[in-house]
Amino acid sequence: MKIGELANLSDVPVKSIRYYEAEGILASPQRLENGYRDYSKTAVAELIFLRQSRQFGFTLHECRQLLQLWRDPNRRSAEVHQLVIQRQRQVEEQIKDLTSMHGLLSNLLSHCAADESPDCAIIDSLAEKNHE
Repeated sequence: MKIGELANLSDVPVKSIRYYEAEGILASPQRLENGYRDYSKTAVAELIFLRQSRQFGFTLHECRQLLQLWRDPNRRSAEVHQLVIQRQRQVEEQIKDLTSMHGLLSNLLSHCAADESPDCAIIDSLAEKNHE
């Protein structure tokens, strides 16, 4: 199948497919006599796997690892489990960081008069050297 059909079936943009090939995450397909790429049904499944892995926030490096494990019938589920634990910890850190940022933004807003005056507590606060 051609790259456009692959993109439609996998719901992955053509540009991303080409990028995954260039990075070696997705195997380069065979070429037809006219030079067009000729993708297999396996490529559809791999791209769906990659798309869904990316939706969980896995990095390209992690996606490469997960895809290699998916392809390996002798994989150990413990390896997959460890990758997911690491991702979960990263998400927990992001949640902590976002919660902290939310608190800081709420604090900025609470000091803002939000009127027609040029004086602005938010601007003043952002200009401070040590803001916390």
